[in-house]
This record gives sequence, C-alpha cells and structure tokens, in this order.
Amino acid sequence: MADGKTAMSTPVIEVNNVVKHYGSVIALSGVSMKVSQGEVLCLLGDNGAGKSTLIKTLSGVVRPTSGDFLVEGKPVAFNSPRDALDAGIATVYQDLAMIPLMSITRNFFMGREPLKGIPPFRHIDFKHCNAVTHEEMRKIGIDIRDPNQAVGTLSGGERQCVAIARAVYFGAKVLILDEPTSALGVAQTSMVLKYIHQVQQKGLGVIFITHNVRHAYAVGSRFTVLNRGKTLGTCAKGEISIDELQNMMAGGKELQTLSDELGGTI
Repeated sequence: MADGKTAMSTPVIEVNNVVKHYGSVIALSGVSMKVSQGEVLCLLGDNGAGKSTLIKTLSGVVRPTSGDFLVEGKPVAFNSPRDALDAGIATVYQDLAMIPLMSITRNFFMGREPLKGIPPFRHIDFKHCNAVTHEEMRKIGIDIRDPNQAVGTLSGGERQCVAIARAVYFGAKVLILDEPTSALGVAQTSMVLKYIHQVQQKGLGVIFITHNVRHAYAVGSRFTVLNRGKTLGTCAKGEISIDELQNMMAGGKELQTLSDELGGTI
C-alpha cells in the first residue's frame, strides 16, 4: 500500500534549479517546477521570461547547463525530442507541426501510419486511420465530415484539438501546450480549454504555457510564474486570486507606478 501511495505522489515531471546558458546569455537561471498526473500546471510569464527555453529543455530540444530533470522520479538526460516522446512527454507547439493541404488523417498519423499486407508489398491502412481519426475527434465533440478533408479547412481551435488528440492517442503521459489559445477567438478558445479539461480528467499531466492569466485560471490546478529565467513562485488555485496572479506575473509595483504616471488609466 505504501508503494502505491508513493507512486501516486511521484510527479510525472520534476525539474529542480534548472539553468541554461547560451554562451554568456543566461536563458534560465534556476527554474523549479513539477506536474503530477491529472493536473494542469500553468506556466505564466511575459515575453523573455524563459518559457520558450524551458519548453525546449522539457521536450529534449536542448540540454540544460545544470540542474535536475526527473521523469516519474528518475533522472533523465534527453538527447533529442524522440527521447522525450519515448518518455511520454509530447509537446504541441504554436505552429502545430501540421501541413494545411494534407488531410486530417495524414496529419493525425504523420510518421506513425499503421501498415498492412506482406513485405515488401505493405501499404498504409487508410481505412483504419480514417476510422480512428473520426472517432478520436468525435470523442472531443468535433464531428468532422470527412477525415480526408484538408486540415487547413478546420478552424484554429479545431486544429489545436487535432494536435492535442494526436498526442493523447499516441500515449503521452504529459502534454506541454505552447500558447495554445494565443491566436484564437473566444469560441475557439473555449473549445480548446474544455478539451484541456477533458485531458486532465483522463489522468494526464498538462503543462499549459501562456501569458494569458484568464485562460490559465480557467483550467489551471497550480500556477508557476517565470520572470527573467527564474521561478517567482508556485500557487494552487485556491491560494491566489486572478488579480493577484496577474500582478505576480506582470509585476504589480511596476504596473501601479505606470498607472500613477498615466493618471490611473491602466
């Protein structure tokens, strides 16, 4: 029983005092955070806070200069994004890594298409791929008319959901979502946030990177704020209000000073 409790309490991802230097440039100067199963950790920070470098570190694009990186309690040192994927860490970037003129199905299975037949005459099982794509999209409330239609015909929110559903289907334990709502309207943002909540309910860990405090507060379990490559602190949802979180991220004193200078217009 004790072992079970320990396993449940072990974070899926944990980083402690991670530092990343690019020559004389210090991109990360001591970041610590963790995410567990079934929670959404929101990483908040303005431009230049270190969010992009942290994403690259977690997803295996770059190696940290120093610090500890653990996956399910075990130290790791990723040499490539493939290492991160093999460990169950899937990253959905802003550009979504999709080809607009290619079908929804081909984008869903890109590089992982199941084959059938006898070598050397094996071929892609498109019937199975289409059925899986249609079903996985139906589960999240998107009834696509034809899985063979170009993914570029979908709305921005629907394309985000395709990218997230793809990662979930292929076995991700943790989803790293890079500004998934930054270019979306209200209705599409709502669609994506609802799906993030669904993913959380399935028991996956989610790292939601954003600069939009309201979007983060809608789905977040805990909030970690980055500023100039450092972790300012982490708070659970019940420990901080949305206004306090905004001030923590943007710098309450600086905003108040600017507001005073402009005559209270901020």
